Amino acid sequence: MERSARYKTSLPEPSAMPLPPSMRRLLPCLALVTLLGGCETLGSILPWNGDSKTIEAAKPADPSTVPVEQLYNNGVDALNAKRYDVAVTQFDAVEQNYPYSSWAVNAQLMHGYAEYLRNHYTEAVGTLDRFIQLHPSNRDIAYAYYLRALSYYEQIADIRRDQKGTEEALVALQDVVNRFPDSAYGRDARLKIDLCRDHLAGKEMDIGRYYENQRLYTAAIGRFQRVVDAYQTTNHVPEALHRLTEIYLLLGLTDQAKRTAAVLGHNYPGNRWYADSYDQLIADGQVADAQGRIEKPGFFARTIGSIF
Repeated sequence: MERSARYKTSLPEPSAMPLPPSMRRLLPCLALVTLLGGCETLGSILPWNGDSKTIEAAKPADPSTVPVEQLYNNGVDALNAKRYDVAVTQFDAVEQNYPYSSWAVNAQLMHGYAEYLRNHYTEAVGTLDRFIQLHPSNRDIAYAYYLRALSYYEQIADIRRDQKGTEEALVALQDVVNRFPDSAYGRDARLKIDLCRDHLAGKEMDIGRYYENQRLYTAAIGRFQRVVDAYQTTNHVPEALHRLTEIYLLLGLTDQAKRTAAVLGHNYPGNRWYADSYDQLIADGQVADAQGRIEKPGFFARTIGSIF
């Protein structure tokens, strides 16, 4: 699924939001193992030169015969090496073969993390949903909710595509804020909520402009008005007010056009959409003095006074 570049770059790298402390304590010190594992002999590079015992030893072990600690450590080692497919397999093996161990609980969360890192967001959400349902009081539950929200957030599509994913991300992020408002996850979720709302407003604007170009003015007014009403904190509101002014003038609804332009001028006096709306009012004969917006309050002050 395509994603807007601004959303792609706004997301933290996996290391930017660290794992919870309780999970970091479980990460083993595998530097020596990794170093020794890199010292390969000619026989290991060319296994057909070895004997049958060497070949037999090279076969993967049955996960049910491998100690749970080793399976978990294998998964962590694979994560560190960015071999996410292997990590998923190892964490899943922990869950399948040692479902009642304490390792299985952490493996399930790490499984979701590995799915997220390899961009398998549907699988990540499914794994994290299961973790949340089974372990609602776990010390890392806030991280699980946050990672679940990120998995939705990563799937935000370009505004020309369906925005169901953006709406799902908004709901998931709001859930993080509601449950963990004072956590680092809650604070980051608030920032992403603003971006989601801006994205949804952008979608409404894109549809509204299309309707306006097709001269479907009633439909366009509905879209632009929704931006003004539902997405007041986004940067799309000035253009939405300008488009409403523009359409009202085209329809001959001069009173509505002047009221809307007055709201635009009152709230965004230095915005370019304000200047464009004012120029359109001049062209339509609704404002006599082209310098009025600069030299004196004039029209906008009188109109604002009649509205507020």
